[in-house]
Amino acid sequence: MIIAYWIVAGILALAYLFSGATKLVRSKAQLEASGQRWVSGARPSFVKFVGVVEILGALGLILPPAFSILVILAPLAAIGLVLVQAVAIGVHMQIRDVKSLPINIVLLILAFATAWLAVLTLILF
Repeated sequence: MIIAYWIVAGILALAYLFSGATKLVRSKAQLEASGQRWVSGARPSFVKFVGVVEILGALGLILPPAFSILVILAPLAAIGLVLVQAVAIGVHMQIRDVKSLPINIVLLILAFATAWLAVLTLILF
């Protein structure tokens, strides 16, 4: 169970670290040019906020269990990322950006699986 958590959480954390960092370092115009259509209707500060939330979620999956400190934060971070993806799916559907939906659905499933594995790991170990 622990190995499964680390595999799924590691993949998810890498995806969110990359995604969040991209939102923090690239301009809104660069993000739009790269295919992230949702940013056209968002304020730049909101795009940066989403980037920070994604990075914090990724760190929350990895750091607490890695250092055995406040390990309850890992399932909470995963649940937070489930919520991020649920909102993202809603936004992409609203702007009719169906190209982005498959990756959002995969990230939603991974976040849900990570939350489930984190809770099981806390209960069993």
